[in-house]
Amino acid sequence: MTAANATRFREFKMPDVGEGLTEAEILKWYVAPGDTVTDGQVVCEVETAKAAVELPIPFDGVVHEIRFAEGTTVDVGEVIISVDVAPGSSEPVAAAEVPQPAAEPAAVPVPGPEPEPEAKPAGRQPVLVGYGVAESSTKRRARKDVPAQAESAPAGTYYSNGSAPAANRPLAKPPVRKLAKDLGIDLATVTPTGPDGVVTREDVHAAAVPVTAPAPAPVVPAVEQAPVTEGVSRETRIPVKGVRKAIAQAMVGSAFTAPHVTEFITLDVTRTMKLVAELKASPDEYGLAGLRVNPLLLIAKALLVAIKRNPDVNAAWDEVNQEIVQKHYVNLGIAAATPRGLIVPNIKDAHTKTLPELAASLGELVSTAREGKTSPAAMQGGTVTITNVGVFGIDTGTPILNPGESAILAVGAIKLQPWVHKGKVKARQVTTLALSFDHRLVDGELGSKVLADVAAILEQPRRLITWA
Repeated sequence: MTAANATRFREFKMPDVGEGLTEAEILKWYVAPGDTVTDGQVVCEVETAKAAVELPIPFDGVVHEIRFAEGTTVDVGEVIISVDVAPGSSEPVAAAEVPQPAAEPAAVPVPGPEPEPEAKPAGRQPVLVGYGVAESSTKRRARKDVPAQAESAPAGTYYSNGSAPAANRPLAKPPVRKLAKDLGIDLATVTPTGPDGVVTREDVHAAAVPVTAPAPAPVVPAVEQAPVTEGVSRETRIPVKGVRKAIAQAMVGSAFTAPHVTEFITLDVTRTMKLVAELKASPDEYGLAGLRVNPLLLIAKALLVAIKRNPDVNAAWDEVNQEIVQKHYVNLGIAAATPRGLIVPNIKDAHTKTLPELAASLGELVSTAREGKTSPAAMQGGTVTITNVGVFGIDTGTPILNPGESAILAVGAIKLQPWVHKGKVKARQVTTLALSFDHRLVDGELGSKVLADVAAILEQPRRLITWA
């Protein structure tokens, strides 16, 4: 093989897209073999334990091979795509190597050419976040003959040990094998309907549906049985991975590490609602033109003012060094419900922002979260969080702290209720706030002061404009 052929194919590896992550799931490919790609073009979308991220490729060429199918979880550093950077070259394509089974098998496609290790090209290399995993110094083993089963296997079929299956081994991709394992289905008993005898997801689901036989009619039924619809499974199993898996681990760790205390206060926010209406009616007067104004904006500003008055609440517990770390900045987290689960991006240095700046940051945070484009960096380094359960019609709750933070404020639904105002019972806008805090950092007195301060500001919110 010539030196030119050795550098003809470039490999793109799964980068670490979020500080220490070890794996990511391929959600969607935007290219296919034969497509032309350019430096910086997004080729796929992956989901890590923190967010969905689009990956750009750092060189030009023609897609030669895609190594993993959509839905596959890939370790950081694994080659996910190879590109022919010298299309039209007269040099022959190098023979592919078939990886030997290792102690821990890795999913690879068979058949399909695998490029030789690339030589490092001279000059500046495009850089991605986390890209540039060190090349292994271990030389690959020589190619062995591919078994006949591999030659006859359909393109794109993946095997768990990197080699072709035995004659009696059913053909299926790794996600399908995992689904069968989760459902307790033996693939050997499943009738394949895919091309060339490949078992599909639909085949596994069909095998998981129990055969419903007509039961003899009882003489006197003691209990009415729930109807069972033939062909419809009574249970659905959803693999826990990505963002939802990270949330579950973080919440369990927080709940059983930090001693939570939650305090509540019910307050009259009629004046806050009137101020929101006034700001909406005259946005130019307050520098809010084109920005979204809602009660959450004023509640966030009130919490920032309360933290400024009671700075000791803004801290973190360092378990390793047995220290309390006081933060002189506020990265304000806003809990956001997304199709992939609950995420908590935060507004960096929120304590320095004016009311219009805070409104702009909130609007950008919410729109980015809804589009599923929140970056991992946006969800790191939070100090205090707000969760607005009121949008679901909930009065209040006992929120769990975001790991590493000292407090979280839950905002309940704002409802018209009877309230004693100036000695008379009147209909007023009322809500309930709940503040959970880490009792290692925040004692009852400090937590009560912060919550009472937020409530007092929202009952008389006019000064928020002067604090803006």
